[in-house]
Amino acid sequence: MICVEKASLPALSVIVPNYNHAKYLDRSLRAILHQSVQPLEVIVLDDASTDNSVEVIRRFAAQYPTVRLVQNEKNLGVMPNINRGIGLVRGEHVFFAAADDETAPGLFERALGLLAEHPQAALCCAMAEWRETFSGLTWHMAAGMADKPCYLSPDELVRLGKSGELCVISSTCVFRTQRLREAGCFIPELRWHADWFACYVTSLRHGVCFVPEILSLANLLPGSFYQAGHKRADHHQVLLSLLDHLNSEQYADVMPRIRDSGALSLFALPMLRLILSRPDCRHFFNWTFLRRTLRRSGELQAKRILPSWLARWCLNRFYRARIP
Repeated sequence: MICVEKASLPALSVIVPNYNHAKYLDRSLRAILHQSVQPLEVIVLDDASTDNSVEVIRRFAAQYPTVRLVQNEKNLGVMPNINRGIGLVRGEHVFFAAADDETAPGLFERALGLLAEHPQAALCCAMAEWRETFSGLTWHMAAGMADKPCYLSPDELVRLGKSGELCVISSTCVFRTQRLREAGCFIPELRWHADWFACYVTSLRHGVCFVPEILSLANLLPGSFYQAGHKRADHHQVLLSLLDHLNSEQYADVMPRIRDSGALSLFALPMLRLILSRPDCRHFFNWTFLRRTLRRSGELQAKRILPSWLARWCLNRFYRARIP
């Protein structure tokens, strides 16, 4: 039971990175501004958009004093843009809201309340609904983490990973700002996997709070940074950079937990091939990683080749969630 009074909740900064998502900004910003607990500030970082994004943001800034537009003179790219925002925030906690996603009612209040009760946690996360706009598939993520609001220690997260239930969804994460900065923020060379890295490094170092409710609605667009990244020729290099960082001294404390949890299975067969081909990375290979990689590969194939009704059933089986 979250019983911390709203007035005593710590300050939250919200960062909204944007590039040419004007048509989604109205819904995204309204979802943030209609939360039961209001953020200290909403910093909208426009990365030199060529659509009418700036016009939309200025309209909100004129109406809501907490909204602040920060314009880049030239396009920085997703992760450098977000890191610029982290350098500007004043809140003890920070939330990143993608312009094309929607924050569900109650996320800030529930997350900040749990974090106030569990100061050791690096972040608070929750369940999310993912909507694949190009296939029509909808499913729930992180349904098996816990059945009530709680704190999960790093060791408990590793156990969840071994059972295939570990799932930290970045679109639901309210971070402790200092913990995120200690982890290196969003490492630019990790590109579309930088948010995954930040979530799992901080989570498996300090533990997380978890709310078993759907508190984020994520729209997976065919041309999004994450979706397009997997198809790029340099995806192999991005995965290699991820492993190199985990092998570095800076992350030596958390590397064994990421390995033992099987968290790298998210990257499926490309990661398996890379680990097997690199002698300095073979220590990441274990039974949990192999088993979860095969499961992940089966999920990806099911979405690609099966009829929608059967793909929904498979996703339901994979994620133990009720599919709308």
